[in-house]
Formats: sequence, structure tokens, C-alpha cells
Amino acid sequence: MYKYAESLIIDTNIYHSVFIVKYLIRNNIMEHKTALILEGGAMRGLYSAGVLDIFMKNNINVNVIYGVSAGALFGLNYKSRQIGRAIRYNLKYAHEKNYMGLYSLITTGDVMNRDFCFNKLVYELDKLDFETYKNNPVEFYAVVTNLKTGKPEYIKIDDADKDLEYFRASGSMPFVSKPVEINGNLYLDGAVADAVPIKKVLEKNYEKIIVVLTRPLGLNRKRKSHLPYKFFYRKFPKFVETANNSCSRYNATMDLIEKYESENKIIVLRPSELIKMQRVEKDTNKLQAIYNLGVSDCLKKLDKIKEYLNVKAKSF
Repeated sequence: MYKYAESLIIDTNIYHSVFIVKYLIRNNIMEHKTALILEGGAMRGLYSAGVLDIFMKNNINVNVIYGVSAGALFGLNYKSRQIGRAIRYNLKYAHEKNYMGLYSLITTGDVMNRDFCFNKLVYELDKLDFETYKNNPVEFYAVVTNLKTGKPEYIKIDDADKDLEYFRASGSMPFVSKPVEINGNLYLDGAVADAVPIKKVLEKNYEKIIVVLTRPLGLNRKRKSHLPYKFFYRKFPKFVETANNSCSRYNATMDLIEKYESENKIIVLRPSELIKMQRVEKDTNKLQAIYNLGVSDCLKKLDKIKEYLNVKAKSF
């Protein structure tokens, strides 16, 4: 491990990368293999951004991340070690018509503007630290939904610069986004097929699991009409079936998470109060509020998280 760390120092002169290496050496990695799951939820995902900033400030380290939709888009800042980046650019560009919203949807067919979000923003306006992301040994999986199969795919992204399209696919909400084509496959929002991939993580036998949700306890999904999916995505019947079963699947997932949480086998962070938000929220006060809630909720549980990460794991 030390030889690997030393090679990282030699291979890069970027400050953040050196910081990561020093941190890994100082802490000798984690005692247990730890997985972090980040739910989506559009701009509710800024709750997770607040949690992750507290994680970084307090050296809460994990080995692998599964990010879904906004959980992937905001969660990548944990791997690139950029504290405050997610809330910063969302506040700054909330009213920029070319960021996301109705104007982008009308002019490009995507509510989340591809050129602005995945070109100008990450390379010019508020640069993503691709080098640190790449050198950070934390594994990152973005969850996407395959339109043809209707199944989730868990894409391991080691190089965010090369595979940025998978992040875009993971956050491409149905009805307001065009399918993202990658290597001949069409993808949309990972939350359609697996909004909170706890079962996938359990299959991997990680010793420790932290789940960050963006809905308060008990606020499950309500069943909606099946007709919109049948009409818009009639060429993809398996995707339609998956989408129309997403409500019951999500609620069953919440039941499973609550069970493991009650047995102290996993740590769950979720909003302690309801802040009503639009999916594409423009009110900067609400954006700041949901981020602040993530910060305060995480601080309240910080001692419990540290204790959980340093005690012997319970078997699932």
C-alpha cells in the first residue's frame, strides 16, 4: 500500500492528489471495507452534497461509492475532493437559463443542458478536478437504466473525463431528457431501475454500509399513472415495465433499509425535516436550506458514524 501511495506522489504534482496520498498513509486506509450509497432526487441531492462535505472535512473515508442520478452528479465531488463545489455552482447558476430548466428543455430537448453542464461548467466555470478524481483509489459506480433491457447497470468510472457521459446518463430524468447513447446502448436515469442500490451492495459483502437518502423517513413514493411511460417509451416495453413498477420497488427498498438500520447494521442519513422543492428548483434559499440540512444532520450523527466505522462489522 505504501509503495502505491508513493507512486501517486511521484506521478502527480496536484495538491489535492498529494493530500489524498498523505491522508491514506496517515490513516492506513480503512479498517473495514466500506460502501456509500447516494440516492438521487434532482435538487434534493444537495442534501447529500452537504453530508459529503462534512465527510471530507472530518476524514470520513469510504472504499466504494454507488451514486444514482443526482447522487452520482454531486457525489463525484467526494472522489475529486472538492469541498463546497456542488452547492457553490448550483447557487451561482440557479438562474442561468442555459444551466437547467424549461429554456434548455425547449431549445435542446434536455432539461439539463449538455453543453453547459458537461462542458462549460466542468472544464471552465467551476472546474472538476479530473486528475484528483482519477488518482483517488475510491471506486465510483454510476447507476444507469438501460432502455432496451429495462435493467440497471452499475458503471465503474475510474476516469471521469473519459466517461463523463455515464454521469449525464445517470442524471437524465425521463420525459425531460433525451436518452443518452453510449457504445450503442441507450440510457436514462438510474433511479428508474434502482433508486437506492442496497441489494446490489449487499451482494458484494461490504463490511460497512452508509446510505444517504434525500427523502425524510416515511415519505415513500406514491403510485402514479402508467400511461405516460406507455406513451412516451412504447418502443421500449421492458423499460416501461421497470418504470411502472418503480414505486413498489422503491418502497420495498425503504422497508429493507429501515430493517437493517434498526438492527444497527448500516448507517442511514436522511433529511430530518421536509423541505418542499421542485425537481429543478430555482429558489436559492431552498437550495441552501437543503444543503444546510445535510450538513447539520450529518454533524449530529458524526460521532455515531465514526464509532460505526471503527467497530467490528455485524453480519447481514
